Amino acid sequence: MALLASVATMQAQQVAFEEYDLDNGMHVILHQDNGAPVVTTSVMYHVGAKDEDPSKTGFAHFFEHLLFEGTENIARGDWFKIVSSNGGRNNANTTQDRTYYYEVFPSNNLELGLWMESERLLHPIINQIGVDTQKEVVQEERRLRYDNAPYGRWREQMFINLFDKHPYRWQTIGSLEHLASATLEDFKKFNQTYYVPNNAVLVVAGDIDIPKTKKMIQDYFGPIPRGEEIKRQTFAEDPITEAIRAKYHDSNIQIPAVLMGYRTPAQTERDAYVLDMISTYLSSGRSSKLYKKLVDEQKQALQVFAFNGTQEDYGAYIVGGLPLGENSLDDLITEIDEEIVKVQTDLITEKDYQKLQNKFENQFVNSNSSVEGIANSLARYYMLYDDTNLINTEIDIYRSITREEIRDVAKKYLNPNQRVILEYLPEEPKDN
Repeated sequence: MALLASVATMQAQQVAFEEYDLDNGMHVILHQDNGAPVVTTSVMYHVGAKDEDPSKTGFAHFFEHLLFEGTENIARGDWFKIVSSNGGRNNANTTQDRTYYYEVFPSNNLELGLWMESERLLHPIINQIGVDTQKEVVQEERRLRYDNAPYGRWREQMFINLFDKHPYRWQTIGSLEHLASATLEDFKKFNQTYYVPNNAVLVVAGDIDIPKTKKMIQDYFGPIPRGEEIKRQTFAEDPITEAIRAKYHDSNIQIPAVLMGYRTPAQTERDAYVLDMISTYLSSGRSSKLYKKLVDEQKQALQVFAFNGTQEDYGAYIVGGLPLGENSLDDLITEIDEEIVKVQTDLITEKDYQKLQNKFENQFVNSNSSVEGIANSLARYYMLYDDTNLINTEIDIYRSITREEIRDVAKKYLNPNQRVILEYLPEEPKDN
């Protein structure tokens, strides 16, 4: 009976959607849910930090800010006022692979959301005052999140060492020097290249009438001209065959940390899903292997962590911790390696395997529990996985992963000679 109930629940949670292309190449995905009078309008552009010129980094993230400056029909500074005064909220975010904008409105303001996103695409105003204003905003964000935040530059330092050829070697915040030296023409060219309908997916999810929504989408987005086809470069990294050791001194910390990074396959690869399970097994929650051993029982670490950062071209599996008391970074490396070797040589217990499956079932249920989350997932699965229906079927991949696969994938990727070891240290005292 429990199994039948579980299957029935999953079937009830199937996300229904409809997708099609406009003549200008824009992909459209519609999801109708009339359970609450709200609607999410979102556009994801297939441009992230990895699409930047190495001498002009930070552009993708900069545009996430710049394109709220205003359009030919939305006065400078009015974007957020229009949204909030109509009962909505909005935001945007950038990764190394894509940029995402969205509004959540009461459903009677769907047309407003569509108009605003079409304005962003068709009539953005990119001028010197907007560029100068947003340069200051990005500089402040860099100071707050990276330069002055404890452990704020660990990812930057890890990826510099983990990637040699691929643009993943720089972060989405990019270089402030590159942004400072960029011309207005540089920004306009980036916009003309990537902010085109054939490089975007529009998702409308929530309390909608499908035929009326299609008509509005055609009215607002149909006339936008198709852009030139985007030529994308591909980058293949040489395998890491000998451990890379690196150090970084951070003036914002007192306690050192060690991070071990392993380059892993693209997020669409089955092995990437297996690595998700391994990272959850090792360090997700207080009952995980590393937490129980190093924090609870042996009291060698203040904190331990492991996570599989999946991306479009390559992933990065990171594991590490902060030592407690007299314990050294090398002590933590030894203890963490011991647990990884166990995963590589022994099958995890049936009980632990079942716990993992339950966690991923819960994650799956939660990710589809809001219309806003569904809109994001639909866009992401279409653009970065080329399979929109993964919103319904991805859980089946996790369900099908065996204990033997967990052992074999750990053995394939998580070896001492295939990693970067980053010692993230407090600033050394200056000599008088």
